[in-house]
Amino acid sequence: MPLRATLAASVSRTAAALSRATGRGDGSVIGGRLGMMIDPDLLAHLAAGRRIALVSGTNGKTTTTRFTAAAVGVLGEVATNSFGANMPTGHTSALARAGATPYAVLEVDEHYLAQVLRATTPLVVALLNLSRDQLDRAKEVAMMAQLWRDALVDHPDVHVVANADDPMVVYAAAAHAASGTGGVTWFSAGQRWREDAHVCPACGAHIDRDGTDDGWRCASGDLVRPTPQWTVGDNAVIDPAGMSHELKLQLPGKVNVGNAATALAVAHRFGVDPAAAAPRLAEVASVAGRYAQVDRDGRNIRLLLAKNPASWLEAFDMAEQQPTLLSINARDPDGFDTSWLFDVDFAPLRGRQVLITGDRAYDLAVRLEVNQVPFTHVKTFAEAVAAVPPGRLEVIANYTAFQDIRAELDRVV
Repeated sequence: MPLRATLAASVSRTAAALSRATGRGDGSVIGGRLGMMIDPDLLAHLAAGRRIALVSGTNGKTTTTRFTAAAVGVLGEVATNSFGANMPTGHTSALARAGATPYAVLEVDEHYLAQVLRATTPLVVALLNLSRDQLDRAKEVAMMAQLWRDALVDHPDVHVVANADDPMVVYAAAAHAASGTGGVTWFSAGQRWREDAHVCPACGAHIDRDGTDDGWRCASGDLVRPTPQWTVGDNAVIDPAGMSHELKLQLPGKVNVGNAATALAVAHRFGVDPAAAAPRLAEVASVAGRYAQVDRDGRNIRLLLAKNPASWLEAFDMAEQQPTLLSINARDPDGFDTSWLFDVDFAPLRGRQVLITGDRAYDLAVRLEVNQVPFTHVKTFAEAVAAVPPGRLEVIANYTAFQDIRAELDRVV
């Protein structure tokens, strides 16, 4: 690298290490920020010479990135932003910290995909899903789909791995499929949350669904669900050749089978045999604290992150019928608007012991009252643990609430 970039990378590594050593954080952001202050093109310099995959979407980015890094790891050492810092500062810090690895798998915030595409020139981009998120500052879902579509126009050689079940993702990738030289691989992982995909992003017509599976089409014919090459079965992924690869995941929920399918499809573009990669996914037990299980005072505490309506729906699917703590904050990383709580159906929580906490616990209380879900308000996490009997305690929290609880449990990984 140029001397300036070499110096910037060294400063980035040092700053990140100092942040970790002093307990101020994992260094994922500060290292990249200082490095890019010295060399604004540091990310491009660090990306040069690596084969890179980018993973973007509203939900599932961090888990899919971890799965993909594990799958690509069959070939050799992989750089990745495993702590979830998914903006350019985080990517820069991750690549600087990793050193000279031949491969990189980077989670990318959906708003930054175009910028990171320009800087890294990836081999593959995975597009997972698009749904409402942080309504006070995020773009409308259709606008986000258009931004992705426009970004891909400038990178015709990149290969796209895209979710055939999400009309917004299909719209974003369709032009690339038609004219891009890199091509598109379609995967099917299902789409449980459909409230943001009622109308066609191309023409505004109604999206017709057949009601039996994930088939859909625009009523005007402008957009049709593509035939996926990668599909999922019961705890298995079926590849384009029709071969079934059994999964023995430690992570719960149907959604993670879909995330695993995406990871195998991306790794396949690197030349990885799915049969060799599938066992690697079983080694992933926790992702930046998500899904982690911690024993404390006779309780087995499992942490689930849910930050928007779609991810709360999946969290309810993962959580067992056991005492459940819900925690909601509305700080800057969460978004200040909590009105999205009224898009979540909390009825699945009926019949179990429910506790609530967090900065905006009263907002959550109103929503649960509307859904006729009995609950108990607790002021602290320790109080919640003491209020439930020995055994499993499910914890579902949005971003900063999750981090608060994770810190109380000694920042589980």
